Amino acid sequence: MFRFNPYSPEIDADPFPAYATLRAEYPCFWSEDAEMWVLSRHKDIVMALNDWETFSSAKGNLVNELPGRAGSTLGTTDPPRHDRLRALIQKAVTKRALAHLMAPAQSVAQKHLEALKGREQFDFVAEFSSKYTVDLIVYLFDLPPADLETVRDKAVMMVQTDPVTRQKGPEHLAAYEWMREYAGNLVQERKKNPGEDLLSQFILSEIDGDKLKDEEILLTVTTLIMAGIESLSGFMTMLIKNITDHPEVREALVENPDLIPDAIEESLRFNTSAQRFRRCVMKETTLHGQTMKPGDFVILAYGAGNRDEDVFPNADVYDLSRKPKGHLGFGGGVHACLGTAIARLACKVAVEELLLAFPNLSKVDQELRWMPSTNFRSPLELQVKA
Repeated sequence: MFRFNPYSPEIDADPFPAYATLRAEYPCFWSEDAEMWVLSRHKDIVMALNDWETFSSAKGNLVNELPGRAGSTLGTTDPPRHDRLRALIQKAVTKRALAHLMAPAQSVAQKHLEALKGREQFDFVAEFSSKYTVDLIVYLFDLPPADLETVRDKAVMMVQTDPVTRQKGPEHLAAYEWMREYAGNLVQERKKNPGEDLLSQFILSEIDGDKLKDEEILLTVTTLIMAGIESLSGFMTMLIKNITDHPEVREALVENPDLIPDAIEESLRFNTSAQRFRRCVMKETTLHGQTMKPGDFVILAYGAGNRDEDVFPNADVYDLSRKPKGHLGFGGGVHACLGTAIARLACKVAVEELLLAFPNLSKVDQELRWMPSTNFRSPLELQVKA
C-alpha cells in the first residue's frame, strides 16, 4: 500500500518518486502519517492558493506549526487581515530593502569568499551560504554582531521537526521562544531609537493612521529572521547543488553571468527548498473523488507541483533555457512570498561573486545529510571543490 510520510528521512533525501506517484495515482491523498490531505498536481495547488476562503492559512501554514504564530503573521492570516498586514509590511520592505541591498550583498559575499581563497575544498553551507545570509539579515535589521552565531543556530532549529515524534520537540520550541524574546527586545529598543533599518521601518510604517502592533512586528521579525537565514541559505545551497550537478550549467553561467536569473528560476522549479506548506479546509470540498471536510488540514506539495509534466514538459530535467512560468518556488496567491525580490537579488549577487572567485566550482561526491523538516528541504552540509 502506498504511503506518503513527510516525516520520513527518505522523503527528506528524495521526495520526487513519491511525488510522481501522488500526481499520477493519488492527486488528493489522505496521508495517515501526517493526518492530512496532500495535493500534488500543479493546477490543484494553484487552485487552493487562490481560494483562501476554502483553504485557509489562519490556523497556520507550517506542517507542524509553532505556538502563537497562527492567525498572527502575514503567512498565517486570510484577507482582510492579511491585506492590512501585507500593505503595511510591503510599504516598509519597499522603502528600505532593495535599494540598499546590492552593495552590502556584494561586500558580504566578497568578504566570505576572500576567506576561502586558497582552499581546495569547503562546506558551502557552513562556510558561505549561512554566513552570507546571516550577515544580510544583520544588515537589514541592524542586529548586534555579537548575536550572529546564536541567531543562526536558533533559526535553523526553528524550521526542523523531530522525525520520531513527528512534532516540534522541546529544542525546536525553545529555539522559537528564544527568537520571540530576542525579537521582542529588539522591537522595544528600536521603538526608543529608530534608525534606517528594516525593523525601524516596520515600526514607522503607517497607512491612514494604521500601524503595525508590537506583537505583529515581533512575529514578522521572527518569521523573516527564520526565513532570511535558514530558508534563503537552504535555497542558495540547493541552487549550488543543482548547478554543480550539471557542470554544463555552471560553465554557461561562468561564460555569461546574465543567465544567472534563469538558473535561479529553474532551480526554484526543479529542486526548491520550500517543498510543502499547510492549509485548513473551511468548507466541504470534493476533489478527484475524495471529500475533504471542514477542519481537515491539507499539505500543498509545491515540490510535486513543480515537477508536473502537464505544466513543465520534461519536468525532471534541469533546463537552463526553460524560463519556467508559474513555478511554486515562492508559493502563490495572496500568500506569495513577500521576500521574493530580496531573495532573487541576494542569490544573484552570491552566485555572481562565487563563480567569479571559483569558476571551476564542482561538487564533492558524498552522501548528503538532509535537514529533518516537513516544510523545507536542503542538505545540512554540501562539500564543494574550488
